Amino acid sequence: MMAYIYLLLLFLSYGVSLVTSRSFPSDEVMALTTFKEDIYEDPHLVLSNWNVLDSDPCEWFGITCNKERQHVIKINISSSSLKGFLAPEIGQITYLQELTLQKNKLLGIIPKELGMLKFLKVLDLGMNRLTGPIPPELGNLSSVVKINLQSNGLTGSLPAELGNLKYLEELRLDRNRLKGAVPAYSNSTFTANTRGMYATHSNLPGLCSSSQLKVADFSYNFLIGRIPKCLEHLPSASFQGNCLQANNTKQRPSSQCGAESSESHQAPSPKHQRAEDVAKRMKASKPAWLLALEIVTGIMVGSLFLVALLTAFQRCNSKSAIIIPWKKSGSGKDHVVVYIDSELLKDVTKFSRQELEVACEDFSNIIGSSPDSLVYKGTMKGGPEIAVISLCIKEERWTGYLELYYQREVLVIV
Repeated sequence: MMAYIYLLLLFLSYGVSLVTSRSFPSDEVMALTTFKEDIYEDPHLVLSNWNVLDSDPCEWFGITCNKERQHVIKINISSSSLKGFLAPEIGQITYLQELTLQKNKLLGIIPKELGMLKFLKVLDLGMNRLTGPIPPELGNLSSVVKINLQSNGLTGSLPAELGNLKYLEELRLDRNRLKGAVPAYSNSTFTANTRGMYATHSNLPGLCSSSQLKVADFSYNFLIGRIPKCLEHLPSASFQGNCLQANNTKQRPSSQCGAESSESHQAPSPKHQRAEDVAKRMKASKPAWLLALEIVTGIMVGSLFLVALLTAFQRCNSKSAIIIPWKKSGSGKDHVVVYIDSELLKDVTKFSRQELEVACEDFSNIIGSSPDSLVYKGTMKGGPEIAVISLCIKEERWTGYLELYYQREVLVIV
């Protein structure tokens, strides 16, 4: 009897574990899978146990789940030399609290979808190779405490929306290529406190509303203007290496800052004002025949443009709309240089696209699919059956490094 009860309890516990694993959100598993697919160099094989067939990722390297093992709450993969892109699908991991990927080789932009992570407390993407602007959507990270984007190649201005982060304590943006002024003001009134913040009448959001901010580093960018009074409690080293109007910190030479930093806040000189007035008077005093000639010329140019547009539209309609695998568009992207290692696959049998098209019945015999690929069945001349996989990857992401990685995978399979 006791043995029967023991077996029954064992069966029930096994059933509970199955229910728990099956209840894991599929969108989180898919987001992690996409993250792995966008990493095309993993020299230390830290993602080797990320098995896409396993619906429970809680045992994957760098992944931490909650106690109930129902949601991913941390992704921490640092100093692993991962090279690739940061997948926007990470924004679908709803309960994520920590995203730490510092000291890797991540490329591309910071996805704006990260702003959807309402429970995120730590965003650490420092010491990578990210480019582009800081997404204003990061101002929606209502729970974030730390943001580290230092030592990348970020450009553009500082989003004023970062002032919406009322729990932000640490902000590191040093060693990028950020420009513009440091946004200071907020949409609420502040009184002086131990940090030296002051009342403001502006309706613009800004870092002065981040009342919890204790550590911030803006050094070695191309920021202009003055240091906001509400940030004067920070060490002077936090603003060095910029184009700011600050006497107590070492700034860049004017040759690196350009004319923008010195003239951006100056009123136009009297000479420039007089030149603008003369130009306006000249425009107002044009003779009637000259105006008529300009109108006629504009109509002719517009007509020619319209005819060319209609002709191009008709030609596009006359083409087939069928999408065929490996069929590139006629855009300039066809000329992207891809470095191919001819020695790597010299012993691998190669087929032309025409041979594969015939074998796979014009790519109509689909036997499998996934969100990023299609599998076709074909029969070559002579009898052997083959399977052809067509990958669905954005063309701008198919770099020379990814091509070489794909060739190595083909070599392993063969």
